[in-house]
Amino acid sequence: MQSETVQPKSRSWLWVIIFGRSPRRTAIRIVVLIVTAVITFKYVIRPVRVSGPSMLPTFQENSIKFVNRLAYSRNDPQRGDVVAIRFTGESIMLVKRVVALPGERVEFINGKLHVNHRAQDEPYIKRSCYWNFVPEHPILGPDEYYVVGDNRSMREEDHTKGVARRGKIVGKVL
Repeated sequence: MQSETVQPKSRSWLWVIIFGRSPRRTAIRIVVLIVTAVITFKYVIRPVRVSGPSMLPTFQENSIKFVNRLAYSRNDPQRGDVVAIRFTGESIMLVKRVVALPGERVEFINGKLHVNHRAQDEPYIKRSCYWNFVPEHPILGPDEYYVVGDNRSMREEDHTKGVARRGKIVGKVL
């Protein structure tokens, strides 16, 4: 009698492309990838859609940006940072620029931002405006930041701006 050699069953090329040579290892990789993605997008990075013209020309309307939710876990927002602010609920956020920090005085004179009675250089502003106003509470509290969009050519009344409490700031826009 001749001994027969048993050949291992070869998998089709389609099986190998879909499941790999080791389906168990592929399943483990998929589970790890899904868990990592869920944790990342729930707790670290959050996508936001820019809606409206208030951040033009820095961000185009209907563009998708990402918010780093861990950016301010160890330090506070700084002047010039673009932040996402929780407006209502978990999903509606405003994207604005921080222009004044806690304890500072804010006012707009002849279209120029003044903080503590000093005009601020804002290189991200491309078109001038003619805003003249002092906010309702010009001196910010210990956990308050003044935020405003970059499109200052809009009428002041049409702009969503103002004081944002530290607890409402979700993170830094990337």
